[in-house]
Amino acid sequence: MHLDAPGRLFCVATPIGNLGDITLRALETLRSVHTIACEDTRTTGRLLALLEIPRPRLVSYHDHNESRRVGQIVALLEQGNDVALVSDAGTPTISDPGYRVVSRCAEEGIEVIPIPGPCAAIAALCASGLPTDRFLFLGFPAKKGAKLQRFMAQALEPQRTAVVYLPMRRLQGFLEDVMGRAPETQVVVSRELTKAHEQLVRGTVGDVLTGIAEIPQKGECTLLLYNPES
Repeated sequence: MHLDAPGRLFCVATPIGNLGDITLRALETLRSVHTIACEDTRTTGRLLALLEIPRPRLVSYHDHNESRRVGQIVALLEQGNDVALVSDAGTPTISDPGYRVVSRCAEEGIEVIPIPGPCAAIAALCASGLPTDRFLFLGFPAKKGAKLQRFMAQALEPQRTAVVYLPMRRLQGFLEDVMGRAPETQVVVSRELTKAHEQLVRGTVGDVLTGIAEIPQKGECTLLLYNPES
């Protein structure tokens, strides 16, 4: 039975490592919604247990089922149910699934409410020491071909900080490419942000390449690039 008013979609940021980064609004929202749409129900289930939040209905929402889940989530909202959208860590839709359901809600006139909080890109940027007045978030680069070439051209546009998400196994090759194109580029490698082994490595691209053996090659990093050449 449909209610007069649809539910609301909450885009809820969750911790990227340190559980203490959860916000009061996020806690309140996760406790109150009818359903949580999440990348991995196991990961979100563990987070809810750690936060001592009674587990509501969890619906998986990830890259491989996003197209068919959108209709199901919109149907729940149209029935008057509030839904929270979360990713495994950080802010949903930022290089994570969620864009399609948010876009559909906007089209249908369903209220979308951001619950801001942790975001690896912004956390790395504010602690980088690189200029923050003009920056571009690029997410994950293509692996090869014309798409990678366009990505590199954007990342190395002079006098603008670029923020890139990168698997650590690709870091050396990516920086070697940067070195060949713009050797004066300033680089910050940010990894394990907010966790016990948080690490920010700063220097020219050549400096970082020289010391790359000292950077653990596991997981992913947030890489910041600033090409000072005009």
